[in-house]
Amino acid sequence: MSRISVEQFDDKIDSLYRLVILCARRASQVAKPDARPLVPVRSRKSTITALEEVLQGKVKARIGGADEEEFLE
Repeated sequence: MSRISVEQFDDKIDSLYRLVILCARRASQVAKPDARPLVPVRSRKSTITALEEVLQGKVKARIGGADEEEFLE
């Protein structure tokens, strides 16, 4: 099993904070008993699966949107 480093995400996501939030949310989804991972599972840990999904481009962060605009107005 290869290690995952922060440098691998440089072209995938704009900030480390956004990566942490995205992977935390996805890991909680993957941890549910009926969840199906989007990549082959290499680890029993849902956080590793979430990071792998982001690395392979299966999960992406949505930036901006109607919710933010309504909140600011």
